[in-house]
Amino acid sequence: MKKLIIYILFIVLLVFALPIIFTNKFEPVSVQLPYDYGNLSHIKLLHIETGLVEDIGLDEYVCGVVSAEMPATYEREALKAQAVVARTYVIHKVKNGSKHEGANICDSYLCCQAWISKEDRYAKWENGKQDEYWNRIVGSVNSTKGKYITYEGEPINALCHSNSGGVTELPVNVWGGDYPYLQVVETSGEDVYSDYSSEKIISKDELVVKMLENHPNFVIDFSLEQYIKILDLTDGGRVKNIQIGNTTISGVQARKIFELKSANFLIELLDDNIKFAVIGYGHGVGLSQSGSDALAKQGMDYKQIIKHYYKNIEI
Repeated sequence: MKKLIIYILFIVLLVFALPIIFTNKFEPVSVQLPYDYGNLSHIKLLHIETGLVEDIGLDEYVCGVVSAEMPATYEREALKAQAVVARTYVIHKVKNGSKHEGANICDSYLCCQAWISKEDRYAKWENGKQDEYWNRIVGSVNSTKGKYITYEGEPINALCHSNSGGVTELPVNVWGGDYPYLQVVETSGEDVYSDYSSEKIISKDELVVKMLENHPNFVIDFSLEQYIKILDLTDGGRVKNIQIGNTTISGVQARKIFELKSANFLIELLDDNIKFAVIGYGHGVGLSQSGSDALAKQGMDYKQIIKHYYKNIEI
């Protein structure tokens, strides 16, 4: 009887031990546990279109940002970098106060950062690819749970844009203000992306109308050889100041007035039109999304990508 009991115990032990032995040897177990963000576990998200405020889990919110801000076909390390940047951006907003009454952040890229619901994102994606794309995004968010970027112990203002045109910009040249972790950096490989270059052609009449809408005392003499002249450039090679007729404006203002994709542009004066040849897409400050994908293709992981765009930071 004693031998029988020992034999049974041995069999039971073997049944439980074998899966552990083989699992550890051939396939490490990866269990995704919920991350405790404390009082940041949920945020209040304002939907600009409806005016409604939604209570949403932090990482659920981050999934919506990544799917709105970056193509799901980008490299996984680029998606991870975007996830950390999105999480950092909202944490910074929560800790430093929001401009939205009753909400921490809104879903508009014109104000905060872009966000889209899973349902709306599925409707915009190619049929048959939705689950694959969504799983890539969720996987990137889950694999960076709890990760955010700090400078001197505080969450940074993690700004990003679509395409830097190869060189990022100092925030002082866009909005003013000094952020030591946001410097001018170069990224190779952005020129293969569709948002790298664009052009905008406007008529002389249209130029006058747009300038008068913003500067009522505007006057221009088109008979002059240089009725438009770029005066100087920023640290990142964008237009700092430009003279149009009797008015001098910043490159940032020119971008807004003429609806250009970037303040990095050249001007060609045609017979009846003005052509803006534009490089890059966005304000150029912080992480470049196209640049992140290019760096991931070159072998960088998400932490290296983040440290390329934000200086002297910790993750």
